[in-house]
Amino acid sequence: MAGRIDSPNLASLIWEAGERWGDLPAFSSRRPDGTFYSLSYRAWRDRSLALATALIELGVGARDHVAILSDNRFEWILADAAVQFCGAADVPRASDVTAEEIAYILGHADVGVAFVENEAVLAKVESVRDRLPGLRHLIVMAGDADIASTGNFHRLRDLEIAGEGLRVGGDRRAEDRIAGVNPEDLYTIIYTSGTTGVPKGVRLSHGSIISQVRNLPFALGPEDRALSILPVWHIYERVFEMLSVSSGLHTYYTTLRHLGEDLKAARPTIMTSAPRLWEGLHRRILSTVEKAPLIRRALFHAARISSHAVRRAEDFLSGRKVDLTGRSFPVSLALGAFHAAAWLLFILPFLLLDALVLRKLRAVVGGCFRGTISGGGALPPHVDEFFNDIGIPVLEGYGLTESGTVLAVRTWDRLVIGTVGPAFPGTEIRIVDPVTGAILYPDPTRRDLGRGRRGEIHAKGPQMMSGYHKDPEKTALVLRDGWLSTGDLGLVTFNDCIKIVGRCKETIVLLGGENVEPLPIESKLLESPLIDQCMVVGQDQKQLGILVVPSIGGFAAAWIEAPDPAALASRPEVREKIQKEIRRLVSGETGFKPFERIAALELLEKPFEVGDELTMTFKLKRHVIAEKYAGKIAEMFEG
Repeated sequence: MAGRIDSPNLASLIWEAGERWGDLPAFSSRRPDGTFYSLSYRAWRDRSLALATALIELGVGARDHVAILSDNRFEWILADAAVQFCGAADVPRASDVTAEEIAYILGHADVGVAFVENEAVLAKVESVRDRLPGLRHLIVMAGDADIASTGNFHRLRDLEIAGEGLRVGGDRRAEDRIAGVNPEDLYTIIYTSGTTGVPKGVRLSHGSIISQVRNLPFALGPEDRALSILPVWHIYERVFEMLSVSSGLHTYYTTLRHLGEDLKAARPTIMTSAPRLWEGLHRRILSTVEKAPLIRRALFHAARISSHAVRRAEDFLSGRKVDLTGRSFPVSLALGAFHAAAWLLFILPFLLLDALVLRKLRAVVGGCFRGTISGGGALPPHVDEFFNDIGIPVLEGYGLTESGTVLAVRTWDRLVIGTVGPAFPGTEIRIVDPVTGAILYPDPTRRDLGRGRRGEIHAKGPQMMSGYHKDPEKTALVLRDGWLSTGDLGLVTFNDCIKIVGRCKETIVLLGGENVEPLPIESKLLESPLIDQCMVVGQDQKQLGILVVPSIGGFAAAWIEAPDPAALASRPEVREKIQKEIRRLVSGETGFKPFERIAALELLEKPFEVGDELTMTFKLKRHVIAEKYAGKIAEMFEG
């Protein structure tokens, strides 16, 4: 039974999963009382075949485009599989999609049939229905929706029942469609929420996603349990779900609201995640520690110090310590001796304190955790170090929607903190000067091939998109000769991992001509328990400024209580404490240049929110924030 399924397309992969994994649990959904109910791989496959048969009966053709407008729920993966069984491609989006976005995306993608999560999403579609003449059928996924299946409106469960009846009568059109799907056929069009501009429809083929399944550089199997919390319409989570299906994992659906309970109930071994989740958990753990009795606080700090020393020593001795300069043999020998001595000094207290303290911390994530694959944004270094120190491996990865998600990822064997790991198998990486276009890495004229040189990351591999839907001009700007220009600045380390250092378009150019990458500054400032969110500003200014959302919990721990960020922002002592934190964290002692220091501060009265100032993966929409707070930014620099 063991072994990953290898299929030429995702429709046949799902069909074969029903055969291979049979009665093993595929997906579990949460009941209102907190318990889970599960569906087997075979049942999921069979229900998807019935729904696909009903869709074909409705007129969904091979290579048609079908929208799925919904948040995470089992019906999402049911609808997705049914669309693939039809030989069609899906066009997904979350339920918070606006009516204007619906009109643009469904019209641009020529959608004829759309799944909607509930009556609220249905109402949005109906409000722009007159602008979508090609939209023939709407299917409501929620079982409690108060609509009747009539004319162009359908309940998902009613379609399933109708499809089951057709299949009992011998209808096998879905199997014929599956057999006709080719690797180069379109799998999905994902309209990027993006940090800038109008959404672009990224076209990804079956072959793109199948290459990620085939080349996965670590093992997963039916004994693994995954907790799904990221938006399933996003390519990162979708690829992981296909990896899970190919390997027979049991996936539990959860939400941020129920995450703590569901970690204990599901006891996952692995999950995908965004940095924001681990930042929040890190803050909660430290807040709990600070409120604990003195002896418990002392034990925690002793455990952290000893585990950090042991982990750093083991990383260096096993080649997992990030190398940005290319150490000479004598330097490596001296550092090796130092780390070996540190390991011998700290290993016994570490083993004792790990059993007494750190094991209890790991129980927060269920006690069976092998690791998390963090993506969708940069993980702050202090958070990265913390969880790896306490024995919760963070396999940070890197990719874009345009790259079919993964371009690089850490593995348990190549867990190099400070990097996003080595290039994904089958993927070529080069580093290019963003001004001249010269290839900095790999440079065959250099002995080190150009390792350590910074530039824009370009990538090539079977997972790349075929282009933006109906937009050859924008496609040509980022995809040339198979090479994708990522827009990210990075380098290849001397132990052959990729380190992200910023974004080409995020670079701030000061009035004196200095180029500043905001991400390292923001990551450093987020180490402060008093800062919840922040964004560096200063384009064409003499010095940098920063917008800060103060942390309610952090200030509460410092004995400054407030009901919301607005109340904090109005208090002079809050500003004074944050200014002190900025001076402490961004200084010459912490490795920042004089022009990277923060000279101006503005406290914001509300946090950045997903769908407004943040993307679905919690990245800052810098242009939105800059426009929204243009007045405050201007006042900040005038002051």
